[in-house]
Amino acid sequence: MLGGKNSKLRLDFLTTLKGTVTLVFNPNRADATPDIEDGMIKIKATQLAIDYVKTIPGVTEIVQERYLTAAPDLAYLAKLPSGSLGRCFAEYIQQTGFDPNYYRALPITDDTNYILTRLRQTHDIWHLVTGLGSTVNAELGLQAFCLAQIRIPLPILLIAGGLLRTLFTHPEELGLLLEQIAIGYRMGAKAKPFLAQKWEQNWDKPLAQLREELNVLVVDEYIP
Repeated sequence: MLGGKNSKLRLDFLTTLKGTVTLVFNPNRADATPDIEDGMIKIKATQLAIDYVKTIPGVTEIVQERYLTAAPDLAYLAKLPSGSLGRCFAEYIQQTGFDPNYYRALPITDDTNYILTRLRQTHDIWHLVTGLGSTVNAELGLQAFCLAQIRIPLPILLIAGGLLRTLFTHPEELGLLLEQIAIGYRMGAKAKPFLAQKWEQNWDKPLAQLREELNVLVVDEYIP
């Protein structure tokens, strides 16, 4: 039994290491992020983070409900009023060329798998609402936002990998990256819990109003 457990831990470690190295050398490989996260599901830091977020008012209830939604209908969202969350989301997806359904869902067998799946399902919505765009630096800014909000270990590895990559390949951009990380973390610390939001029930709400309600102060839309 012990040998099997150790083998599983080694496999999880190798999965995490593989994903981290992939992102350091090629930060545009979005498919590597779930590898990192999946490899860290059982570590103590992840479990402590899950225990923490379940104590946050609003998050407790959404976790108990197991709230998930179907894929967004972008054609419908594009017809919503200008400036609404749904319309802005449809425009964001069109501008970036992202697939909002491109995420690795987990079997919802426990709170951890539910929370990670919900985070993956709403990742692009978080980008839009925070104003942190689709560049590598902005992605790391959003990871800092996530770290402030939910304390899961994935952002720590992604930020560390991003800093190492920048240090060795584009050292002249280090200051900009650090600024992005600082902006994201401060924003996440001040904002109301994003994980508690049922975004899909507010597609018609003005994005500006939603940001105000969530105490999100966008420094600059889609920061480079």
